[in-house]
Amino acid sequence: GYTTVALFGLDTREAGQLGSGNRSDTIIIANINNDTKEVKLVSVYRDTYLNLTNGKYNKCNSAYSSGGPAQAISMLNTNLDLDIEYYVSVDFAALTKTVDLLGGIDLDLTDEEVVHMNNYCVETSEKTGASYEPIEKPDPKPEDESKILGTYHLNGVQATSYCRIRYTSGWDMKRTERQRYIISLMVEKAKKASLSTLNDIMDEVFPMIKTNFSKTELIQLGMGILSYQLGDTQGFPKSNIMGEDVKDAIGIDCVVPTTLEANVKQLHAFLFDQEDYSPSETVLKRSDYIAAHTGFGNDYVSDELKQYISDRESALDDEENSDSEEEIDTQSDASSETSADDMSAYSQDSSSSDNYSNGNSNHNDYDDSDYDYEDNSDDYSGYGNNNGYYNSYNEDNSDGDESG
Repeated sequence: GYTTVALFGLDTREAGQLGSGNRSDTIIIANINNDTKEVKLVSVYRDTYLNLTNGKYNKCNSAYSSGGPAQAISMLNTNLDLDIEYYVSVDFAALTKTVDLLGGIDLDLTDEEVVHMNNYCVETSEKTGASYEPIEKPDPKPEDESKILGTYHLNGVQATSYCRIRYTSGWDMKRTERQRYIISLMVEKAKKASLSTLNDIMDEVFPMIKTNFSKTELIQLGMGILSYQLGDTQGFPKSNIMGEDVKDAIGIDCVVPTTLEANVKQLHAFLFDQEDYSPSETVLKRSDYIAAHTGFGNDYVSDELKQYISDRESALDDEENSDSEEEIDTQSDASSETSADDMSAYSQDSSSSDNYSNGNSNHNDYDDSDYDYEDNSDDYSGYGNNNGYYNSYNEDNSDGDESG
């Protein structure tokens, strides 16, 4: 069977403030195959347009802010047909401390990554109370800023700041790829660490996180994971559209899954090898609502996911379809306040033991009749000038490959 755990990285600037009121700007699904001992990671893009489980649709990271980890887990379960019970929430300070206790990590950096990481380090150091030494920038500046400069040894402040970078090619999608890559480096470092180092991490970091695991459960799980292998990783939704076309349609910058149904089918094929997965009625209704409300339906599904398009009637009744069309008209001219602040945080690697069923959830805890739109006054524009292109970024693993 499988074990699936939610990992949340919060945008809080106050260490230890890990409850509601903070957006989960990192959302990672860690899925363990208990038979093969393989772990797969899926980053749910923070701006993904989903039902927040209260009948309202907005960026999915708003669920944690509204109702803490309970609502965020429910958001994942009901939109993606999952059955997650356990979670781990961290902030900048917890990640920084973990990397430092592991002795730092080594990774290749480009010139532009060095520049952005150094900039983020200022705030990360200030908020965590940890120190760092800025990496010297090359002089003269290289012509190709995206070319690898070399391999660098990063401490906790630098690794955390690296995970926050999104102002390069690939934008937020590339940021999530960096986060999954850092997880893989941390896991490999932990496999080689001494027992005393691992005990130090548990003793010092456990009080800094929020989780519904007991300390004993995390120790048992952590020791088991050291013998597991990290498999493929990806982002969600794999087929999507974002940019000016989306903002014109619904008034906010967000990532619209094209379609939610197709992406959920692909997700279950990726995580559970369920190539013929049939989404729940809840997912079908939400998928049809998102398509009707935004105007981005099956015609916008990427070539890679076209195999998951189904020829079926709408799961919405006539009244719901009418409400959807009405909302498109009333919301298309809506504007939202934007902020240049990067609220990206990071979540560390943790998982649960044996509380997974078959990837299909019965968590239908919202009222489908309430297709309201919730404005987010703290909305931010996360994708620059990606003017209405779809299938904008498809990435697998952490090899830096980008398309679109």
